[in-house]
Amino acid sequence: MPARQGGTEFRSLVYDPPAMRKPSFPAVFQNPLSAIGFLTAVVALGIGAALLAVHYLEDRHNPYFGIFLFLVVPAFLLVGILLIPLGAWRERRRRRRGDVDARRWPAIDLNLGPHRTVAALFLVGAVLVIIFSGVASYSAYHYTESVAFCGETCHEVMEPEHTTYKNSPHARVACAECHIGSGADWFVKSKISGAYQVYAVLRGNFPRPVPTPIESLRPARQTCEQCHWPGKVFGSTLKRFRHSLYDEASTEWPIDVLIKTGGNEPASGEESGIHWHMNLGVEVDYVARDSGRQEIPWEQVRDLATGRTAVYQDREKPLTAEELAASSPRRMDCVDCHNRPSHIYPSPDEAIDLAFRDGSLPRSLPSIKEHAVEAMAVEYATRTDAMDGIASRIADAYRKEHAEVWEQDRAKVDHAILRVQKAYGESIFPEMKTSWVAHPDNLGHFVSKGCMRCHDGNHVSESGVVLSNDCRTCHTILAQGSGERRAIANSSAGLDFDHPEDIGDMWQETGCWECHTGTRP
Repeated sequence: MPARQGGTEFRSLVYDPPAMRKPSFPAVFQNPLSAIGFLTAVVALGIGAALLAVHYLEDRHNPYFGIFLFLVVPAFLLVGILLIPLGAWRERRRRRRGDVDARRWPAIDLNLGPHRTVAALFLVGAVLVIIFSGVASYSAYHYTESVAFCGETCHEVMEPEHTTYKNSPHARVACAECHIGSGADWFVKSKISGAYQVYAVLRGNFPRPVPTPIESLRPARQTCEQCHWPGKVFGSTLKRFRHSLYDEASTEWPIDVLIKTGGNEPASGEESGIHWHMNLGVEVDYVARDSGRQEIPWEQVRDLATGRTAVYQDREKPLTAEELAASSPRRMDCVDCHNRPSHIYPSPDEAIDLAFRDGSLPRSLPSIKEHAVEAMAVEYATRTDAMDGIASRIADAYRKEHAEVWEQDRAKVDHAILRVQKAYGESIFPEMKTSWVAHPDNLGHFVSKGCMRCHDGNHVSESGVVLSNDCRTCHTILAQGSGERRAIANSSAGLDFDHPEDIGDMWQETGCWECHTGTRP
C-alpha cells in the first residue's frame, strides 16, 4: 500500500497472494487481438452448429451451402482460435519489454470460484470446438469428393461435364471414384491441382473447352479395373446400332453386330479380341502427335511372357528419331479407347437417333431428322441463341417445305422443337466451346477415327506385319438394313457391309468418319 516516510512516497515490494486480490482472466489474454479471435471463434462455432443441424435435417442443398458450411465456417473458426494465442503472445512480449508491470505467467488458482468458472468454460468450449472441427473436417473431406461439389460449384465451367455425366452409364458413380480413387496420396494431388483450378476460375482464364486431364488422370488399373476386372472379361457382345437415314421418313437402318470383345478366356486360355490390348500379359505403349491423341504414328507391343517386342510405325507419316527421343510414350489403358465413359458428347446425328430410340421424337414428321440435325449443327454463340435458332429453323422448314403439316400438326412440330432443343442442351455447350468436335469418342470408328488411329492399314512393323483394318477382325455383321433390303447372316462368317446408299466400293477405301462428321454427310 502507498505510504509516506520522511516525505517520500513508496510502494510495498511484498507480493500480494491471489487470495488477497480480485481474480481476473489471465492478463496476457486481455488484448484486442485475442478478444477478436475469441469472438470470431464463438460466432463461427454458433453459426456452424446451426448450419450443421440444417444440413442433417434437410434432404437437398444448394452446393454453395456445403462450401460455406464445410469450408468457410471452419476456416473462420480456425482463424479465430489461432488469433487468441497470437494475441496473448504479442501481449506477453509487450509486457516483457516493460510497457506495463505484469507477471510473466498468469496465475491460476482453482480454489477460487471465478477461476474454476473460467477453466470450466474453457474446457467445455475446447471439447465443443474439437468435436465440431472433427465433424466439419470429416464432412468437408466427403463434400469435396461429392458430385455436387465437382459438378455444380463452378457451374459455368463444369456444366458440360456435369450434364453429360448425369446422362451417362456411370451416373451413379461419384466423380472422385474415377478422377481420384482411394488413398491419401491421390487425394492430396487432386486438392493441389484443384487449388490452381479455383484460382483459374476466379481469374476467368480457364480453357474453353476444358481439356481431358489425361496427363494427370490416375492409371485405369487403379480406378476402372476395380470394377471392370480384365481377367474376367472375355467372349463377345451382341449390339444393335440403330442409325436413321436422311430421307423423308427418317427410315431406321439397324445393324446387328457381334463385337469380339475378347480378353482372357479362363477355360481355354485364349487371348484374343478387342480387349487383347488390355491383356494382363501384354504391354502396349504409343506416342501421339497431338494432345487429343487422334494422330498416333508409333506403337510398341511387348509380350511379358517371352519378352518379345514389336514396333509399328505409320508408313505414310512415320515418327522421326528426333520426335521419338523427345517423346514420352504412354502406356495404353482403358481410357485410350473408352475415353468418354462418363462425359459423352453425341453428335447431332447421334443425338437425334437417340431421341428416335426413346420415342420422344416422332418419325412421322416428314424429314424430321434432316431438319433437326441441320438446326443443331449450326454454330451458335450462346445457349439462348441456340434455342431461338433451333426453333426458328425447324419452324421455317415446315412452314416453307411442309405447309400442310405446319397447318394441321403444329402441336407435333412444337413438340419436336422442344425435343431437339433438349438434345442440343444435353450435348453441345457453346459458351464453353464443348461438343462432339472438341471431345471425339474413340470407341468405334463412325464419327471419329477411334480404332483406326492405329488399325488403319498403314501401321507396319519392321518385319512387315500390318495392323489390320479388316472389319471382321473386331466384329461380325449378323443382320443389317430394313424393309426389302433387310439381310440376315446364314453362316458364322457374317455379312459383308451394305451401305444404305449406293457408293460402290468407296466405303472400303474411305474411313466412315471422313464422311460421317456428326452432321448430315
